[in-house]
Amino acid sequence: MAIFHDRRDAGQKLAQHLNPYANRPGVVVLALPRGGVPVAYEVARALHAPLDTFLVRKLGVPGHEELAMGAIASGGVRVLNEDLIAALDIPQAVVDAITRREQAELERRERLYRGARPPLDVRGKTVILIDDGLATGSSMYAAVAGLRAKQPGRIVVAVPTAAPETCEAFENEVDEVVCAVTPQPFYGVGLWYDDFSQTSDEEVRRLLEEANEAVHQRTSS
Repeated sequence: MAIFHDRRDAGQKLAQHLNPYANRPGVVVLALPRGGVPVAYEVARALHAPLDTFLVRKLGVPGHEELAMGAIASGGVRVLNEDLIAALDIPQAVVDAITRREQAELERRERLYRGARPPLDVRGKTVILIDDGLATGSSMYAAVAGLRAKQPGRIVVAVPTAAPETCEAFENEVDEVVCAVTPQPFYGVGLWYDDFSQTSDEEVRRLLEEANEAVHQRTSS
Protein backbone atom coordinates (compact mmCIF):
# COMPACT_ATOMS: atom_id res chain seq x y z
CA MET A 1 0.00 0.00 0.00
CA ALA A 2 2.72 2.48 0.99
CA ILE A 3 4.51 4.33 -1.79
CA PHE A 4 7.34 5.89 0.24
CA HIS A 5 9.60 4.31 2.84
CA ASP A 6 9.88 7.51 4.88
CA ARG A 7 9.91 11.28 4.42
CA ARG A 8 13.47 11.40 3.11
CA ASP A 9 12.65 8.74 0.50
CA ALA A 10 9.58 10.83 -0.41
CA GLY A 11 11.80 13.91 -0.76
CA GLN A 12 14.18 12.12 -3.10
CA LYS A 13 11.29 11.01 -5.30
CA LEU A 14 9.69 14.46 -5.22
CA ALA A 15 13.00 16.04 -6.21
CA GLN A 16 12.89 14.14 -9.51
CA HIS A 17 9.68 15.98 -10.39
CA LEU A 18 11.35 19.32 -9.57
CA ASN A 19 14.49 18.73 -11.61
CA PRO A 20 13.84 21.74 -13.93
CA TYR A 21 14.60 23.97 -10.90
CA ALA A 22 18.02 22.39 -10.23
CA ASN A 23 21.03 24.72 -10.17
CA ARG A 24 18.88 27.74 -10.99
CA PRO A 25 19.68 31.05 -9.29
CA GLY A 26 16.90 32.59 -7.25
CA VAL A 27 15.31 29.29 -6.19
CA VAL A 28 14.53 28.86 -2.48
CA VAL A 29 13.02 25.80 -0.75
CA LEU A 30 10.76 26.42 2.27
CA ALA A 31 9.44 23.59 4.46
CA LEU A 32 6.37 23.45 6.66
CA PRO A 33 7.61 22.03 9.98
CA ARG A 34 7.88 19.55 11.20
CA GLY A 35 7.06 16.79 8.75
CA GLY A 36 7.86 18.83 5.67
CA VAL A 37 11.48 19.41 6.70
CA PRO A 38 12.98 15.95 5.93
CA VAL A 39 11.16 16.00 2.57
CA ALA A 40 12.37 19.51 1.74
CA TYR A 41 15.92 18.72 2.88
CA GLU A 42 16.24 16.10 0.14
CA VAL A 43 14.69 18.42 -2.45
CA ALA A 44 16.99 21.33 -1.52
CA ARG A 45 20.01 19.02 -1.66
CA ALA A 46 19.06 17.68 -5.10
CA LEU A 47 18.33 21.14 -6.52
CA HIS A 48 21.37 22.80 -4.86
CA ALA A 49 19.01 25.37 -3.35
CA PRO A 50 18.94 26.99 0.12
CA LEU A 51 16.48 25.60 2.68
CA ASP A 52 14.49 27.31 5.42
CA THR A 53 11.30 26.73 7.37
CA PHE A 54 8.03 28.55 6.94
CA LEU A 55 5.89 28.20 10.03
CA VAL A 56 2.11 28.16 10.17
CA ARG A 57 -0.06 27.99 13.30
CA LYS A 58 -3.79 27.32 13.17
CA LEU A 59 -6.11 29.64 15.10
CA GLY A 60 -8.63 27.23 16.61
CA VAL A 61 -12.19 28.12 17.59
CA PRO A 62 -12.42 28.25 21.42
CA GLY A 63 -13.74 24.92 22.68
CA HIS A 64 -13.43 23.40 19.20
CA GLU A 65 -9.71 23.88 18.60
CA GLU A 66 -9.63 21.45 15.67
CA LEU A 67 -11.87 23.89 13.74
CA ALA A 68 -9.75 26.66 12.25
CA MET A 69 -11.07 30.22 12.27
CA GLY A 70 -7.81 31.33 10.68
CA ALA A 71 -4.06 30.90 10.76
CA ILE A 72 -0.86 32.86 11.20
CA ALA A 73 2.36 32.38 9.28
CA SER A 74 5.99 33.42 9.52
CA GLY A 75 6.47 37.15 9.15
CA GLY A 76 3.48 38.27 11.20
CA VAL A 77 0.85 37.38 8.60
CA ARG A 78 -2.67 36.54 9.79
CA VAL A 79 -5.42 35.03 7.63
CA LEU A 80 -8.93 34.94 9.13
CA ASN A 81 -12.15 33.21 8.14
CA GLU A 82 -14.30 36.28 8.77
CA ASP A 83 -17.54 34.49 7.82
CA LEU A 84 -16.95 31.76 10.41
CA ILE A 85 -15.96 34.26 13.10
CA ALA A 86 -19.14 36.26 12.42
CA ALA A 87 -21.34 33.16 12.30
CA LEU A 88 -20.03 31.94 15.67
CA ASP A 89 -20.05 35.49 17.10
CA ILE A 90 -16.46 35.21 18.36
CA PRO A 91 -15.39 38.55 19.92
CA GLN A 92 -12.43 40.34 18.37
CA ALA A 93 -10.66 40.32 21.74
CA VAL A 94 -10.79 36.50 21.78
CA VAL A 95 -9.45 36.27 18.23
CA ASP A 96 -6.60 38.62 19.16
CA ALA A 97 -5.79 36.70 22.37
CA ILE A 98 -5.57 33.39 20.50
CA THR A 99 -3.45 35.08 17.84
CA ARG A 100 -1.00 36.37 20.48
CA ARG A 101 -0.71 32.92 22.06
CA GLU A 102 -0.07 31.18 18.74
CA GLN A 103 2.30 33.95 17.62
CA ALA A 104 4.40 33.37 20.74
CA GLU A 105 4.57 29.64 19.97
CA LEU A 106 5.43 30.32 16.33
CA GLU A 107 8.27 32.64 17.35
CA ARG A 108 9.53 30.11 19.91
CA ARG A 109 9.71 27.44 17.22
CA GLU A 110 11.43 29.77 14.78
CA ARG A 111 14.14 30.54 17.36
CA LEU A 112 14.46 26.83 18.15
CA TYR A 113 14.77 25.76 14.52
CA ARG A 114 16.78 28.61 13.04
CA GLY A 115 18.78 29.95 15.97
CA ALA A 116 20.41 33.27 15.13
CA ARG A 117 20.16 32.81 11.36
CA PRO A 118 17.88 35.38 9.72
CA PRO A 119 15.03 34.09 7.54
CA LEU A 120 15.84 33.66 3.87
CA ASP A 121 14.90 36.66 1.74
CA VAL A 122 12.27 35.46 -0.71
CA ARG A 123 11.38 38.74 -2.44
CA GLY A 124 11.40 38.20 -6.19
CA LYS A 125 12.57 34.58 -5.79
CA THR A 126 11.04 31.32 -6.96
CA VAL A 127 9.86 29.68 -3.74
CA ILE A 128 9.17 25.94 -3.59
CA LEU A 129 6.87 25.40 -0.59
CA ILE A 130 6.97 21.81 0.68
CA ASP A 131 5.08 19.60 3.12
CA ASP A 132 4.95 15.82 3.51
CA GLY A 133 1.49 15.69 1.94
CA LEU A 134 -1.82 17.48 1.46
CA ALA A 135 -5.13 16.22 2.82
CA THR A 136 -7.42 19.27 3.20
CA GLY A 137 -4.51 21.65 2.56
CA SER A 138 -5.51 24.13 5.30
CA SER A 139 -1.97 24.67 6.59
CA MET A 140 -0.63 25.06 3.06
CA TYR A 141 -3.33 27.62 2.20
CA ALA A 142 -2.23 29.69 5.19
CA ALA A 143 1.41 29.30 4.21
CA VAL A 144 0.70 30.46 0.66
CA ALA A 145 -1.17 33.52 1.95
CA GLY A 146 1.65 34.31 4.36
CA LEU A 147 4.30 33.80 1.73
CA ARG A 148 2.53 35.97 -0.83
CA ALA A 149 2.80 38.91 1.57
CA LYS A 150 6.60 38.59 1.28
CA GLN A 151 6.38 39.22 -2.49
CA PRO A 152 8.12 36.20 -4.02
CA GLY A 153 8.44 36.13 -7.79
CA ARG A 154 6.86 32.69 -8.12
CA ILE A 155 5.24 30.19 -5.72
CA VAL A 156 5.46 26.46 -6.33
CA VAL A 157 3.62 24.08 -3.96
CA ALA A 158 5.27 20.65 -3.99
CA VAL A 159 4.34 17.52 -2.03
CA PRO A 160 5.03 13.79 -2.36
CA THR A 161 1.35 12.85 -2.05
CA ALA A 162 -2.00 14.62 -1.98
CA ALA A 163 -5.72 14.12 -2.24
CA PRO A 164 -6.47 14.63 -5.96
CA GLU A 165 -9.09 17.32 -5.36
CA THR A 166 -6.78 19.25 -3.01
CA CYS A 167 -3.94 19.15 -5.50
CA GLU A 168 -6.29 20.39 -8.20
CA ALA A 169 -7.62 23.20 -6.00
CA PHE A 170 -4.11 24.60 -5.49
CA GLU A 171 -3.73 25.12 -9.25
CA ASN A 172 -5.87 28.23 -8.81
CA GLU A 173 -3.83 29.45 -5.81
CA VAL A 174 -0.20 29.35 -6.93
CA ASP A 175 1.98 29.45 -10.05
CA GLU A 176 2.65 25.71 -10.12
CA VAL A 177 1.60 22.62 -8.15
CA VAL A 178 3.65 19.43 -8.07
CA CYS A 179 1.96 16.44 -6.41
CA ALA A 180 4.14 13.40 -7.08
CA VAL A 181 1.30 10.91 -6.48
CA THR A 182 -2.44 11.50 -6.00
CA PRO A 183 -3.95 8.16 -4.90
CA GLN A 184 -7.69 7.66 -5.17
CA PRO A 185 -9.21 7.07 -2.65
CA PHE A 186 -6.74 9.08 -0.59
CA TYR A 187 -7.78 8.45 3.07
CA GLY A 188 -4.80 10.27 4.64
CA VAL A 189 -1.18 11.32 4.16
CA GLY A 190 0.36 8.79 6.57
CA LEU A 191 -1.16 5.83 4.74
CA TRP A 192 1.31 6.26 1.87
CA TYR A 193 4.40 6.02 4.09
CA ASP A 194 5.92 2.89 5.67
CA ASP A 195 7.41 5.12 8.38
CA PHE A 196 5.34 8.20 9.23
CA SER A 197 6.68 8.65 12.76
CA GLN A 198 6.72 12.20 14.09
CA THR A 199 9.66 14.39 13.12
CA SER A 200 11.38 15.77 16.23
CA ASP A 201 12.38 19.38 16.83
CA GLU A 202 15.98 18.16 17.07
CA GLU A 203 15.83 16.57 13.62
CA VAL A 204 14.36 19.76 12.16
CA ARG A 205 17.18 21.82 13.64
CA ARG A 206 19.86 19.38 12.53
CA LEU A 207 18.63 19.18 8.93
CA LEU A 208 18.39 22.98 8.67
CA GLU A 209 21.96 23.32 9.97
CA GLU A 210 23.23 20.70 7.53
CA ALA A 211 21.46 22.40 4.62
CA ASN A 212 22.82 25.80 5.67
CA GLU A 213 26.34 24.38 5.88
CA ALA A 214 26.00 22.84 2.40
CA VAL A 215 25.02 26.24 0.96
CA HIS A 216 28.07 27.87 2.59
CA GLN A 217 30.34 25.21 1.13
CA ARG A 218 28.93 25.71 -2.37
CA THR A 219 29.18 29.49 -2.25
CA SER A 220 32.70 29.51 -0.82
CA SER A 221 34.16 26.90 -3.19
